[in-house]
Amino acid sequence: MSDPWMLRTAPGTSEYSMYQDGDQLVCQVGSTRLAYQARAIDDLRTWLTEQGDWVPLGAADEQKPAAEGTVEAWARSESNPVGGWYGTRKGYRGRFGMYLPPLLEELGMVELEHNPRNNRVRALPAQ
Repeated sequence: MSDPWMLRTAPGTSEYSMYQDGDQLVCQVGSTRLAYQARAIDDLRTWLTEQGDWVPLGAADEQKPAAEGTVEAWARSESNPVGGWYGTRKGYRGRFGMYLPPLLEELGMVELEHNPRNNRVRALPAQ
């Protein structure tokens, strides 16, 4: 875990770390470890650019449905570039909408709202 990103959720209520390990992004939230395909960074940015406007985050646990039209729903959709879940750890594949957008913000790829609830994200123009 060399040089992880130290991030905060969009509302600013929780701190977590994320680092890339090969083709995975490992997200450590307290004692919970989640993992996502690393290609999610570029795929999410591309999708947000295609949307052309603000998109709700819609974070949800794997066992709960994701609201249509949200980042979370896209990250589970059979129509996304990987044909389903970006999360790689069974039982912990959700929460994509919670943990990936702050990373893209840190990388300068998106603009992210920081309200107490119902935050949205949109792609910034390519540099």
